Amino acid sequence: MSPSDGTRPAPSASATGAAGNSSPPPASSPPPVRLEFGDAEHVLRVEPWGADSVRVRAARHRVRDDLPGALTAPPAAAAAESTEGPDGSRILTVGRLRVELSPRGLLRFVRTQDGIELLRESVGHFAWPGARQFTPVGEGGYRLDQRFAAYEGERFFGLGQHSHGRLDHKHMVIDLVQRNGEVTIPFTLSSRGYGLLWNLPAVGRVELAAGQTRWVADAADQIDYWVTTGPTPGAIMSNYADATGHAPLLPERFLGLWQSRLRYRTQEELLDVAREYRRRGLPLSVIAVDYFHWPHLGDWCFDAADWPDPAGMVAELESMGVRPLVSVWPSVSVLSENYAPMRDERLLLRTEQGQPFQHVFPDSQVDHKSLPVVFYDPTDERAREYLWSRVKRNYYDLGFRLWWLDACEPEMYPEQCGNLRYAAGPGRAVANLYPREHVRGFYEHMRAEGVDVPVSLVRSAWAGSQAYAAALWSGDIPATFEALAVQVRAGLSAGLSGIPWWTTDIGGFHGGDPDDPGYRELLIRWFQFAVFCPLLRMHGYREPRDAFAAGRNGGPNELWSYGQEAYGILTRQLRLRQDLRPYLHQQMASAAERGAPVIRPLFFDFPDDPAAWTVEDQFLCGPDLLISPVTRLGERRRRVHLPAGADWVDPATGTVHDGDRTVTADAPLERIPVFLRHGSTLDVRFPG
Repeated sequence: MSPSDGTRPAPSASATGAAGNSSPPPASSPPPVRLEFGDAEHVLRVEPWGADSVRVRAARHRVRDDLPGALTAPPAAAAAESTEGPDGSRILTVGRLRVELSPRGLLRFVRTQDGIELLRESVGHFAWPGARQFTPVGEGGYRLDQRFAAYEGERFFGLGQHSHGRLDHKHMVIDLVQRNGEVTIPFTLSSRGYGLLWNLPAVGRVELAAGQTRWVADAADQIDYWVTTGPTPGAIMSNYADATGHAPLLPERFLGLWQSRLRYRTQEELLDVAREYRRRGLPLSVIAVDYFHWPHLGDWCFDAADWPDPAGMVAELESMGVRPLVSVWPSVSVLSENYAPMRDERLLLRTEQGQPFQHVFPDSQVDHKSLPVVFYDPTDERAREYLWSRVKRNYYDLGFRLWWLDACEPEMYPEQCGNLRYAAGPGRAVANLYPREHVRGFYEHMRAEGVDVPVSLVRSAWAGSQAYAAALWSGDIPATFEALAVQVRAGLSAGLSGIPWWTTDIGGFHGGDPDDPGYRELLIRWFQFAVFCPLLRMHGYREPRDAFAAGRNGGPNELWSYGQEAYGILTRQLRLRQDLRPYLHQQMASAAERGAPVIRPLFFDFPDDPAAWTVEDQFLCGPDLLISPVTRLGERRRRVHLPAGADWVDPATGTVHDGDRTVTADAPLERIPVFLRHGSTLDVRFPG
């Protein structure tokens, strides 16, 4: 079954949750244009997979079409040509991309218009049979090792969202595993003009070393990767969206402020906050019902003692133009009413051996003692259906339409992928699918209920999550200026991984004293950055941090919680956000149509400016706004690179600057440096 809007063909209906499966052509069809190779070690297949793109699969015995992955069916019939080279090589040409298969079975990827080598497979050692290794790990699976050549000056972008604080991942080793704040999306955009998707949900790593690039899967059946090229980074991202699914168009109503804190403990407490926003005349789009609103984790319903009339709450919020966001976790406590039936129907993640539980978590009904919990298995269609039946009865039928899919990595301690068994396969082979299949369940069931664009706030994602209306946030991060600087890179990386809807906890999650002047400055600078992000979201676990004692729920975190000076600055920034909403909605349309990130590095629009490829602490919001966040305490001026290829207007002074230069811009506490592309029709009044 496919989503009715056609944004992304759904994975097959089997329990594997597999996507990207291609059916063999009918017997009467002409033979497909592709490259094939076989030797004593393995077999190889290279075939067109969209405009300027190919899919490469290699297996020990035979290439399979029924394994989980991110690729949909080929996005469009690509004109392809197969020829032979003078050295015995075979050549497959797909638009701008030429693939050369050597007699030894090595692949080389070339840009057709100028013959420049984009990428080539590389042998790790002269005694090895090739660039690919298959080491048996039991159950018919293999530890897979795929190597490529390294190039001087190459830069790698994307690869999900990480906390190491860099935009360019060259010389890094990136774990391919989902963790809180570490989002694995195995797609990278190279400065050499290609994109590569490692089309395996297996746990592993990518090593972007000086001597070689190496992709490793701890356990999988076959190597599977996809390569594309294009004249610009935008064209590469468009091809990637075609191959893995386009994000829907985010409804404009979600572009305002999302209000949250650790939790609002009761229905009345939450309503009082929404009423205060209205009394003050501050526009509010969303307010969050966070965790512990349930009796037990995995009940997926409200505790009637603190939330006596959820339907009435929804109605009052809607009358104020506010949408409620409710937290739904994938965890099931042993005390939950759903634990036994889900266990008996085998809808929970199973273990290969040892302890059947994957985590412990406090239970509000047992003095917040930590109890064992297990996670449901979203790679099983039956489990997704079961979860939705509870969500529909206890939330959807009461008026809720917006989901906060927290802890959806899923978060478990210790990591035990090798001890897990999913419906889709062994844990090491499929674990990274979890967040995508989880959000998929909500998307597909909401669509079946007639909701045009379901929206889910998620803490983790995988390749293709964007097609299921996933809005990613950056997890439980520190409340420090250093963390703010990391978030700039994290958001840009997420966009270059195909996830255009992105946000962060303004002010950081862990800590922050509303009465501390230094923290107030941090919150202001964070908010000024977030005004230009796809989603604008206040959240955090503020001081006092005794959330589980005496019914406390963390310190205050509303705009008026940080003193009069901060309140004045934040409200002016919120009005700026309101003015920007039509422009941001245009960028959401571009993301939906072409896969263009809403916030993106300077090189995305100015690839011919060499300096634009090195700037990591500025970004473009759409094509017309150049944003320079302030990420240091006390900083009141900062250097700003103005990309070559446009002139830039400082709206604070009206000065027009030539591009291809660096200026020093004022950054008073009231604002961060923002430059407008000269000639833009954007009509917004920026705070002075």
